[in-house]
This record gives sequence, C-alpha cells and structure tokens, in this order.
Amino acid sequence: MSAHNRSVSRSLFLAPLAIGTLALSGCPQQEAAKPAEAPAAPAQPAAAPADPPKSPTIDPARLAVFGKPLPASYDSTDNPPTDEKTALGRQLYYDKRLSKNQDLSCNSCHDLAKYGVDGAKFSSGHKKQLGGRNAPTVYNAAGHVAQFWDGRAKDVEEQAGGPMINPVEMALPDHKRAETVLQSIPGYVEAFKKAFPGDKQPVTIKNATAAIGAFERRLLTPSRFDKFLGGEVNALNDVEKAGLLKFLDVGCVACHSGTLLGGTAYQKLGAVKPWPNQADLGRAALTKNDADKFLFKVPSLRNVEKTAPYFHDGSADKLSDAIKKMAAHQLGRDLSDADAQSIAEFLGSLTGDIPKEYIAEPQLPPSGKTTPKPDPA
Repeated sequence: MSAHNRSVSRSLFLAPLAIGTLALSGCPQQEAAKPAEAPAAPAQPAAAPADPPKSPTIDPARLAVFGKPLPASYDSTDNPPTDEKTALGRQLYYDKRLSKNQDLSCNSCHDLAKYGVDGAKFSSGHKKQLGGRNAPTVYNAAGHVAQFWDGRAKDVEEQAGGPMINPVEMALPDHKRAETVLQSIPGYVEAFKKAFPGDKQPVTIKNATAAIGAFERRLLTPSRFDKFLGGEVNALNDVEKAGLLKFLDVGCVACHSGTLLGGTAYQKLGAVKPWPNQADLGRAALTKNDADKFLFKVPSLRNVEKTAPYFHDGSADKLSDAIKKMAAHQLGRDLSDADAQSIAEFLGSLTGDIPKEYIAEPQLPPSGKTTPKPDPA
C-alpha cells in the first residue's frame, strides 16, 4: 500500500474514535437517581409554657416579731407636743449659733435631707476635730430605748443637749452659754414664750432641748414594709419577700426585731467572733462595768440602705458587706454574696419617705445686739 493510501486508511480509522470521543464529552451525562427521602417526622406539639415562679409565702405568725407598723409619732407625756414647740425645735435644730464658732448645728452631722446622717465615718466637729463614733441617724430615733451608741442619754430631749457642750462637737463651754445666746435673740424670746406659755422664764436649756426633742419625735419615715405589716401582701415584691425570708431564717431577728428592727436593746458586738476593733469598749466606758464591754445599742435598720457607713466605727461602706460581717461576728455564719444581697434587697423596703415639708430649713431670727460672736479658739 502506498504511503498515501496508508494515511487515508489511518484517518478513516481514527475518525470514528474522534467522533465517539466528542459524543461522549459533548452530551450531558444522565444523573444518578437520588435515593428516596425519608418521610418527614410528624410535628411535635409545642411545649406547655412553664408555670411562673410562685411568690414566696411568709407565714403571718413569723411577722409577729416585728410588731405593729410605724406610728405617726413617738410623743412623750413628759413633753407633750404643740405646733409652737415643734416649730421652735426645728429652728433650734438648724441654728449654728448654738456652737462655739457658730459653724455647726444639729443638722451638720444629722442631715435631715440625707436620711439623718452626714455620710462620714466620723463627723467633723469644732476646729475640724473628728468624733470617735459614727453619727447615727436621727430619724425614728425617738422610739429607741435610749440615745447614743452607749445609751448615755435616756431620750431625744436629753440627747439634744449633749453635743452643744461636747468639746469635740459644738464645743460651747456650758449650757449657760447656750441660754445666753438664745436670750440675746429677740425672735427666740418671743418664740419661747409661745412654746412654753406657763413659764416665767421660758428661755432655758431645758426648754430648748424639749423643743428639739418634740421636733425629733415626729421625724418618722413609714415605708412599704409598714404597709406589708398592715396586711398589704403586694407592698413587697417577690425579691424583697425572698430576702425577708432569708433575714428570718438566718437569724437576724434575734437582735433586729420590733417595729424599728432594732433600737430597743443592747448586744455584745462580737458575740461569736471577736470584733476587729477592740479599742472602743462600748457601754463599759460609761458604766465602768466589765460585763458591759463591747455592748452597744442595736441600731434600727430603718432607712439602712441610705445611712452608710455602718457600725459604731464606720467600718463597712457597703450594706452587703455589713450584713456578711454581722452574720460572721454575731451568728457565726458565713453568708454567700447571694444571700447577703438577698437580705439587702429586703432591707431596701425599709427606706421610707423623708417628710420634706416638715424638715424644710426654717428662717431663723436675726441676732441681737448682745449676741456672742463666733469663737474659733
């Protein structure tokens, strides 16, 4: 076969292969059959909504430890109130002329607009001296068993005269100086006559402290907790009710009971675990009796979330820390942060309304010609 014929034969032989190859590559391949899909599972019925958490249930018998709701006032039969007397007491409470340098009043350390405290660990007195104990609130104090941390004053009337002549506080040399100041102010002379109409000489320190006491006896702050004690079960929310149960279960009511949740008894601070600050002997410094070492008046928990820092030594800035500290030293219990916060939530329900109109800073009578001048010495 000639070369030409062999070439033609090769071409004729390869052509069908090429066409077959083109056909295989150019035609779409049929897809493999997919396996049949499994039938869809039947739809499950929607889950029933969870029941809402039940509100904490508190046995009313457990509330008996708190007594009755807060009264409208703590009036005294020994010092019956009158409008004239309480109005005078309000003026005297705010008057800085009853201090040696005329720069301090009762309200300086017991600020009525700040729930009766100044927010300081120790209050600043005459010549910026610091007191040795934290200033307690004056609100609701008339219902306490006694006044001051150590109970050295039997009532708010006696307490009112103490700071005036304390050299660290208002620093007057004596109560006679207070009478001299008041008798030199014509407006006060008239106000005392109206407040004490039966007295021949009404401008006395006894009447001054009686007027301040009468004013303070109406410094009360009813709160939602009082409504709860009165039978309004929804006055506290569920979180606060849970905190109240925790307060009861932990044993806080062993000391903080009664309408004021405290203020009616003395207790040894560090009953189970010694208190870190052993310098202040409490009532023992007053009575000279060793049995009274570290005894202090149990503070009321009314408005406690507003009255930091806490304790006689101002050693706790946060309420939850104060709660844990009390549990450890008084009850021997190591509270978790969650439990302490739960109790703190309940204590928030003890915050009452400040009687803004009653405590409004009054206009004071102007000094007279013989009124003593400030003495910074």
